[in-house]
Amino acid sequence: MTAAVAAVEADAGAAGVLINNAGYGLYGPVEQLPMAEIRRQFETNFFGLVRLTQLVLPGMRRRGRGRILNVSSMGGRITLPGGAFYHASKYAVEAFSDALRMEVAQFGIHVVLIEPGPVKTPWNDVAAASLPDGPDGPDGPDGADGDPYRAYKAAVGASFGRTQAGLVGRFGSTSADIAKVITRAVTPPRPRPRYLINPVAKSLVAMNRMLPARAYDSMLRRQYGLPG
Repeated sequence: MTAAVAAVEADAGAAGVLINNAGYGLYGPVEQLPMAEIRRQFETNFFGLVRLTQLVLPGMRRRGRGRILNVSSMGGRITLPGGAFYHASKYAVEAFSDALRMEVAQFGIHVVLIEPGPVKTPWNDVAAASLPDGPDGPDGPDGADGDPYRAYKAAVGASFGRTQAGLVGRFGSTSADIAKVITRAVTPPRPRPRYLINPVAKSLVAMNRMLPARAYDSMLRRQYGLPG
């Protein structure tokens, strides 16, 4: 990261725009995910973004202008089943960006959150593949294979297939759609603090805001077919 920023600054001067876009989804029950994988999720989705931001800020500050675009997600404003640490990392990006925006406004630097909904990329496949296998054990009350979360993980895994075939196929954005929004966020003199992209994202965020927490949870449990 340090070498990359130094190379850009040596060739073209201080960075004018930073787009933090790296990210993936880690899914599975909190109890079963290894701490190493949880740390890796935050290293990619949050700490890498923080470090690159730190590295470009001195040059932007000296230049008296700049723009930092952090690609968050609708998942930084709502939480879906199975994604505790993915959502936690995106909520962290949202809080970080809100605080940074107030810090650096005095230097002419804008901080913008890009919040996509479903996008037609392999993201779903990566997230579904991250669901952990259950513990080995004899048959018993914990489930057919000794895994107390077997039915829960099956429901979450099935949701990725339904989303890919349904919501993503019908309403999902393309990477080009997201790029157009990023371009709109880069070019105006005063960009919006947030760009929530996609009708699915807008409707879920609105429902989460309007419904009581128990009602929202109940809606998701029915939609996902979660046990209990």
